[in-house]
Amino acid sequence: MAKNVADQLVEMLANAGIKRIYAVTGDSLNEVNDAVRREGSIQWVHVRHEEAGAYAAGAEAQLNGLACCAGSSGPGHVHLINGLYDAHRSGAPVIAIASTIASFEFGSQYFQETNTIKLFDDCSYYNQIATTPKQLPRMLQAGIQSALHKKGVSVIGLPGDVTSMDAVEINTSTQNYNPAPVIRPSDADLQQLAGLIDQYHKITIFCGIGAADAHDEVVELSQRLHATVSYSFRAKMDIQYDNPNEVGMTGLLGLPSAYHSMHESDLLILLGTDFPYTPFMPTDCKIVQVDTKPERIGRRAKVDVGLCGTIKDTLTTLLPLIAQKQDDSFLQAQLKVYADVKDKMQTYVDDSGEKDKIHPEFVASILDKQASNDAIFTVDTGMSCVWGSRYINATGKRKMIGSFNHGSMANAMPQAIGAALARPGQQVIALCGDGGLSMLLGDLATIVQYKLPVKVIVFNNRSLGMVKLEMEVAGLPDWQTDMYNPDFALVAQAMGMKGITANRPDQVKQAITDALAFDGPALVNIFTDPNALAMPPKIEFEQVKGMAVSMTKLMLNGHMNEVLDTVKANYKHLKDLL
Repeated sequence: MAKNVADQLVEMLANAGIKRIYAVTGDSLNEVNDAVRREGSIQWVHVRHEEAGAYAAGAEAQLNGLACCAGSSGPGHVHLINGLYDAHRSGAPVIAIASTIASFEFGSQYFQETNTIKLFDDCSYYNQIATTPKQLPRMLQAGIQSALHKKGVSVIGLPGDVTSMDAVEINTSTQNYNPAPVIRPSDADLQQLAGLIDQYHKITIFCGIGAADAHDEVVELSQRLHATVSYSFRAKMDIQYDNPNEVGMTGLLGLPSAYHSMHESDLLILLGTDFPYTPFMPTDCKIVQVDTKPERIGRRAKVDVGLCGTIKDTLTTLLPLIAQKQDDSFLQAQLKVYADVKDKMQTYVDDSGEKDKIHPEFVASILDKQASNDAIFTVDTGMSCVWGSRYINATGKRKMIGSFNHGSMANAMPQAIGAALARPGQQVIALCGDGGLSMLLGDLATIVQYKLPVKVIVFNNRSLGMVKLEMEVAGLPDWQTDMYNPDFALVAQAMGMKGITANRPDQVKQAITDALAFDGPALVNIFTDPNALAMPPKIEFEQVKGMAVSMTKLMLNGHMNEVLDTVKANYKHLKDLL
């Protein structure tokens, strides 16, 4: 039988290393689905929602390097969008196959017609539609190359009628190339940087995900300079471990110690970071930024020296130019601040809460101790992200995936699907908010269908916790943030998962232990305190005033009990305000 376009597509995907396609099959995708069945080496993962499929592909790509998802005409395309935005902003190389209505119906307002070029333009580096068999292999090869080397999404639009046409061989390449160049600043630029470093003694190094493969070089540089090391959330698992000079994260979810160190520095060295929160950047010190994309330099801070290079290549060449500094007084002072911060964090763990109001810090701390040394964590946006960022510690083998740049709800559970399929030998734990899990609840069935031993930990605070906090610090009484939830443990059991509920602190450790030990998928529904607050690294007066105004409005409107609950739940934070 002659090879058709769908066969050619699947063959090229397999040759590029694609192991699975996350999709909901139907109409314009059916030929591709059948080609996958006949080819045999690629798994078709039947998700319940294309958004979940795109999230899963994004997670797989972050772990293994390249992944694929697909959506059929119209609604299938639109459902892909949110997950593809997340993958694109995370730098995850994802190929999205967007099958469309028949090509001869284009422009006729046909049933389920969408313009894929317009639709995916803002969440892709490559975005084309093949309307003839000869176009498909060239576009797919170019799309894969773009995804791999620009680090993001490539969308291939493919009409259903074209997929069944005979394939056409082309004269250009159908192979993919993945060269790994050495990228570093010029010798003159490195000498300039070395000279600048020599002038200062109060130095903080701030690492983003671009420094992930340069852990040892970062540690060596920090020790030679007696510099502190801070990091972004995405870089935590790669930079924190075996790092005696680390002082934690900064940013919205970060710690006062990292913020303090950066603002006490005379020199701040930004390595592989496009950290978005300019209010957390100091303005009265010298700043150096090293990035592989020079167009990013200076868009988050007033940079004095901007250099182009990968962090590993740059530091490897820089280190021989750096002399050992002797004065470690700045480092020791900042480490003392960090130790004090960690002591305060522990008080939130030691006070484990009460019935139906379990402290989430306590839950995350137990999870950190119980999880395996090489566990993969996925974290929902919102409060789950806070507890994961502050209480799950790096080991050098653990990974953490979240919607760190796009900031979408509902990401953790579908990302856990992709992680479990990508790394079948590793423990995968999803830290889900009740709001996030509710959004894509149906894909719990996908976990069961493919027998994935994912552990879902639900921080069930019966509210949109982060939104509640945002409203309160703005001086608004929280409204419409409460959640009516089903019994998530019973839902899990109905889906075919092990379901466990913990509504008292003394049940948490055993519940998590049982779930992690269970040979299969499990969900733990933990009733956490809806009034638990996540204090930012630096507390502004306006935030304090806003919270006071919010509490006053609640009292005046007769919600005294809610005010008292908030105060009782967060008395420990008073130390941070003094």
